[in-house]
Amino acid sequence: MVRVQSWPEAVAVRSEFPDAVPVAGGTDVMVAIKLRNLRPEVLLDLSRIPGSDRYRVGPDTVRLGPRVCHTAVAELLGPHLPGLALAARSVGSRQVRNRGTIGGSLGTASAAGDVHPALLAAGADIELSSVRGARWVPADGFYGHRGGTALAADELITGVRVPRAAGPQRFQKIGLRLGLVKALCSFAIALDRDGRRVRAALGAYGAAPVRARAAERLLEESGALGTARPLPAALVTEFGRLAATSATPVEGGGVGADYRRRAVSVLAARNLVQVWDTFLAKGHHGHHRDGQRQAP
Repeated sequence: MVRVQSWPEAVAVRSEFPDAVPVAGGTDVMVAIKLRNLRPEVLLDLSRIPGSDRYRVGPDTVRLGPRVCHTAVAELLGPHLPGLALAARSVGSRQVRNRGTIGGSLGTASAAGDVHPALLAAGADIELSSVRGARWVPADGFYGHRGGTALAADELITGVRVPRAAGPQRFQKIGLRLGLVKALCSFAIALDRDGRRVRAALGAYGAAPVRARAAERLLEESGALGTARPLPAALVTEFGRLAATSATPVEGGGVGADYRRRAVSVLAARNLVQVWDTFLAKGHHGHHRDGQRQAP
């Protein structure tokens, strides 16, 4: 175990030992070690870096340190990042949310991770740092199409920058039961009525989290974002259908690809209606505070 006290020290160790496994909350790493799925020669302890567990709310964005835990996001940042707060609230148990971090979720980048579609829908950027300097990577370019991330062997995740909500946002996931289970599929959507834009993303569906770009284009090109009327049923149904075409659904978790395809279609349509109704009822800043698992 190598314990560091600053980011310069951390990236220097990472450069010297590129196979070192970073650990902060430990909710993924320590479980993998216990199950003998991971046998690292070096653990890089980031838990003592000052400020890495803090966040800062700015006029347009919220800057998250990589050690900001899911509980903080869920309970403190809902007014600014409603979609991400909903996703963070659905992560594991209270104990897991207290320990698990935003940076850890991004580093693991599990296709079933709850926060990933919310970060994609919100248009987040991830800061990657090494001895060569720091760079910001959009969430769209962070996740690999077949899994993995844009994180280089000598880089560490040192921050996350998320635009403050420009309208209502939603996140929901589906599991086999209302317990502490991984999502079988999840969906996030962020609506910007002033900019007449929508961003939507899927998780636990394909090999990696992915934007639902065809569904986004459908809604933007329909002209509906310039109106203040309920959405046509045919538009909602097509939105769901296109969302399900965003990736090839995986098999596993006790369900097949056909189930996931149908579930995502229903989930996307449902969340579009809910986020739209929220805007019509509450205006620009309205958002729901639920978003837990529901059966399709």
